[in-house]
Amino acid sequence: MSYQHRAAGEHELDLPLGKVVCIGRNYADHARELNNPVPTEPILFIKPATSVVPMEEAFTVPEGKGAVHFETEMAILIGETLKDANEQQAMHGIAGIGLGLDMTLREVQDSLKQKGQPWEKSKCFDGACPLSAFLSPASVNDLADVQIRLTVNGEVRQDGNSAQMLTPVLKLLSYASQWFTLEPGDVVLTGTPAGVGPVKPGDQLRVELVDLLRVETSVKALG
Repeated sequence: MSYQHRAAGEHELDLPLGKVVCIGRNYADHARELNNPVPTEPILFIKPATSVVPMEEAFTVPEGKGAVHFETEMAILIGETLKDANEQQAMHGIAGIGLGLDMTLREVQDSLKQKGQPWEKSKCFDGACPLSAFLSPASVNDLADVQIRLTVNGEVRQDGNSAQMLTPVLKLLSYASQWFTLEPGDVVLTGTPAGVGPVKPGDQLRVELVDLLRVETSVKALG
């Protein structure tokens, strides 16, 4: 399944697919629901480009590797190189705002954490990052007031607001750029609200930036 960044109008954006920078535990309630400490600074990890698939198309999840959890996130598409950027530079570097699912092999992750090992096997598998099309930055009035919602088989499972982020979006971009360069085509996933849980083949998902962007998708079986 090929992926190309797209604008919400469905035309392709002239940006390459780069790395996906993820922010762990950026909502206190989510940290607590997994019995994790609430961090005092952003936790950064990266998904490779090979993990990205289009959210609008039905996607598969691994089988035989334990529970696969959804984590719904606001996604920021980078349009300009950001290195040691301040918040104003970060704002100008945003090319689009969309949705991402940080799919996670939860039992694998728990085992890795217990051993003090990195999370890649639980977070970076093929298909671990469905991404939506991206809205123009001008479409979102306030990055600190965006409602993020996931409905699974008609039941609302996640319903949070970016106002609840421990580190707001522009500070996240600035912080990440202090550690590694954000390049055009990179995507930053900004953290997930509480309510994460498992999905299985056949599940129907509605993923939303409420009143801004909605994607209907589903989980399909392998093969």
